[in-house]
Amino acid sequence: MHEVFLLLGSNLGNRQLFLKQAIEHIETEIAPVSKISSVYETQSWGKTDLPDYLNQVVVLLTDLSPQIILQKILNIELKFGRKREEKWGSRTIDIDILFYDDQIINEPGLIIPHPELQKRRFTLDPLAEIAPEWVHPLIKKNILQLKTELIDELNVKKI
Repeated sequence: MHEVFLLLGSNLGNRQLFLKQAIEHIETEIAPVSKISSVYETQSWGKTDLPDYLNQVVVLLTDLSPQIILQKILNIELKFGRKREEKWGSRTIDIDILFYDDQIINEPGLIIPHPELQKRRFTLDPLAEIAPEWVHPLIKKNILQLKTELIDELNVKKI
């Protein structure tokens, strides 16, 4: 079984409901959730004039390959009406693969660990809540260390 960390985010519509429904789809279509963080409200990152996000991290144990997980995630996003029209644009749901065990994958369309996670408080705060000692396989630091060294000033609060 592979341990997979996913980041969920929503900044359009009923954000809380979209997170809940996305988790239900993940459990039905990919694997049961073994850990789940609190929900965090976050200022928009990248394009700061957009509505605030709700973010959450979930952990799965699965036999599926990262490529199959990615395809299933993209299908779930489509069910929620996700459109990829602009970088960092608003979305009903966004699901990113943060980690797949401690594997390092760099393929077209699939980079694991997520290349920006160590720069984003909205990712590290929920990760630190459920996996503080998890070691980033490229940076060789645990999540708490990465969070301590973070210079991201965006407002992130647990709700």
